[in-house]
Amino acid sequence: MTDKRETRAWVDIDLDALAHNYHAIRDWTRHNGDGPVKVLGMVKANAYGHGAPVIGKKLQELGAEMLAVACLDEAVQLRQAGVTIPILCLGQTPVELAGDLLEYDVTQTVGDLELGRALSAAAAAAGKELAIHIKLDTGMGRLGFTWREGSQAATVEEIKALCALPSLRAEGMFTHFAAADEDVDYTELQGRRFQEARAVLAQADIHLKNYHCASSAAVLNYPWTHMNLIRPGIAMYGHYPDPASEIRGEPRLVPVMTLKARVTSVRTMPVGTKLGYGCTATLAKESRVAVLSIGYADGLPRSLSNKLQVKLHGTPCPILGRICMDMCMADVTALPQVRVGDVAVIYDKDLNRIAELAGTITDELVCRVSGRVPRVYWENGARIV
Repeated sequence: MTDKRETRAWVDIDLDALAHNYHAIRDWTRHNGDGPVKVLGMVKANAYGHGAPVIGKKLQELGAEMLAVACLDEAVQLRQAGVTIPILCLGQTPVELAGDLLEYDVTQTVGDLELGRALSAAAAAAGKELAIHIKLDTGMGRLGFTWREGSQAATVEEIKALCALPSLRAEGMFTHFAAADEDVDYTELQGRRFQEARAVLAQADIHLKNYHCASSAAVLNYPWTHMNLIRPGIAMYGHYPDPASEIRGEPRLVPVMTLKARVTSVRTMPVGTKLGYGCTATLAKESRVAVLSIGYADGLPRSLSNKLQVKLHGTPCPILGRICMDMCMADVTALPQVRVGDVAVIYDKDLNRIAELAGTITDELVCRVSGRVPRVYWENGARIV
């Protein structure tokens, strides 16, 4: 029976695939020189478009030790959904919201001493202690205490001052690789800087519970980056962050999301018919054209116009003309059995290739699926949400 959520466009979310990927990644990274490797599940951006409340609770059930979000609102959503494990906020939180960090027990990233002092004062005023992770900028140039050749001494003093502040509890330190899926030398440079910082801070008697720098590309390609906590993002959702990992296929990942849409019209059009805005497609022969109820407002990139192939009855069918806000058209001439109400698979597996066609990355494709597209969750072959 068709659910009302499945009448236009929707995504099927396979929680069994999520569990498979979690265990595959966990087995891939189980131990290294720092001991057992813990998992910090990335559920920012609505769990990469997969739905943070359900995904967060599932990762907690699977055994993830921590989750990560981009902002306080995302953390609050998880807490209200019943997530109880630690949550790390990777982005900056305004100091005036420190009370909410404390109320919802959110670990805050701190990348400069000024923010640390302000959070310390706010936590002290509330009579509470705020957990933090120290962000180190080893080459991303975005956020964090700068660690570069020649600037280490000043950074050490700042981090020592941060760790000495009252009402803050430093529990971890991390960095972010700028090119782990592209540049081996630069990734290794950042890694050396991070390990140097660990060693120098240890000499200053600063020892933290968690050290992490490996997002998906580093998790799959650089075992030395695993330390004692990893941050798998797109890999957790079943996609390889770079072609080398995909070709190698280890660990074996299974896509969690399948984007689908209904056929709302099928018409036979004569040769020479122009299709869509800007008339960018012209039929070279008489063709059957299906209208699909999905467009760029649903997150399907307009840049895939005249490029993407969707699947109907398991057969690739090319998109014709420009993708509209709410609809697009596909050539189904080779499939006389296509009827109104049929389901088109917009994408599921081959996202690296589709992302290349769109001029973007896999992460963006899954993240941009809009809020008006329902998420339908499946586990053990049954729809659960």
